[in-house]
Amino acid sequence: MQRHSFHCPLGVMTLEATDAAITRLYWEAGVVDAAPAPTALLAQAKAQIAAYFSQDLNVFDLPLVVEGSAFQRAVCAQMSAIPFGETRTYGDLAEALGVPAQAIGQACGGNPISLIIPCHRVLGANGLGGFSGSGGVESKVQLLRHEGAAGLLI
Repeated sequence: MQRHSFHCPLGVMTLEATDAAITRLYWEAGVVDAAPAPTALLAQAKAQIAAYFSQDLNVFDLPLVVEGSAFQRAVCAQMSAIPFGETRTYGDLAEALGVPAQAIGQACGGNPISLIIPCHRVLGANGLGGFSGSGGVESKVQLLRHEGAAGLLI
């Protein structure tokens, strides 16, 4: 497992990967870990994340492996299909997968590759819903504003 940390607008972002795919992404306040130079895949992911935050990238193109149940992977696939700047509700995803909306919320909370798999684009029927990324709902709002979906928050 390789790991690489770097600064981004949300704090210190950490990517984890195998030789073939990104397996985890998270961020938190703090300092960047002293680590060796990133592998080619981690450098590519870091560059795509920088391009996303500079408004030069709307769709990530990285190999991903979601470690989790078949249901978790199905929910992550549904979230990945939500276009930049758009949102869906937990109910929309629940209907697509034929499960209760609460199950979708739990799966969104277990998303291991936040941002690249855009769980921030999934909202409650009557509000933002939760967000498991560092910074909670405030990070979700920041990402939605970045994508031009802030009009949905008013």
